[in-house]
Amino acid sequence: MAQNKIILYYAFAPLSDPEAIRLWQRTLCESLGLRGRILISEHGINGTVGGGIDAVKKYVKATREYAPLKKMDVKWSDGSAEDFPRLSVKVREEIVSFGAPGELRVDENGVKGGGIHLRPEEVHELIDAKRAEGQEVVFFDGRNAFEAQIGKFKGAIVPDVETTHDFIAELESGKYDELKDKPIITYCTGGIRCEVLSSLMVNRGFSEVYQMKGGIVRYGETYGDSGLWEGSLYVFDKRMHTEFTEDATIIGRCERCSKPTSNFENCANLSCRKLTLYCEDCVASGAELSCPAGCTAA
Repeated sequence: MAQNKIILYYAFAPLSDPEAIRLWQRTLCESLGLRGRILISEHGINGTVGGGIDAVKKYVKATREYAPLKKMDVKWSDGSAEDFPRLSVKVREEIVSFGAPGELRVDENGVKGGGIHLRPEEVHELIDAKRAEGQEVVFFDGRNAFEAQIGKFKGAIVPDVETTHDFIAELESGKYDELKDKPIITYCTGGIRCEVLSSLMVNRGFSEVYQMKGGIVRYGETYGDSGLWEGSLYVFDKRMHTEFTEDATIIGRCERCSKPTSNFENCANLSCRKLTLYCEDCVASGAELSCPAGCTAA
């Protein structure tokens, strides 16, 4: 049986003709039988696709042969084209939608003015070095708040955001002003959201900002569940979540009965569809799975 894989990838680089890149990427993926989601802008590319391992390897090789994307960061995981409903390739103002396309600065080396990149080993080295100086490093979650319900770094600050568009208002709210002189490590699934978030934080007066290179995925590949990460990792495909090892702790709790779970279900209200944690028993009970506080969708 042919082996299948899913890749999560991005590259920040100036692209002079995003529409031409879109047409090329769609043709390439269709020729290889890949499915997934790809976003392209003048700042670069952001995507996740799945399919046969040989086809995915050919996709990576062909995309990296285009000079501006030669440094494309790629993370591999188990999965297939069947984990995506279709192939979607679109041009957008931003490849990560923070609502600040004019603020982001990109050159051939990536995002300009962002946080300092740390490999997983360097994260631990920084923490040890700062503790020796009497300082504590702050982990700052760069994802949507619901993602942290099933997994996060121990002691991390989880901003109250439903989408990345909420981050700018959250940063400018004053809630985190006390962190502006402290060492902060931003983290997200694969590293791309922190590329932008860390630059937004630097622009707003946070003086010592780092970002986890390769995100949670790369950290989990290095340390599994024996490091500072706890729980499951939310992913934006049919799998919904993944674990690094069989020893992963379940930190999520069912909204109905409080049993441990990493299982998200959509609100039964089709005009809402908010994701909420429910255990297998409550899902199997046949009871309507609506928002726990009462759905307010029209």
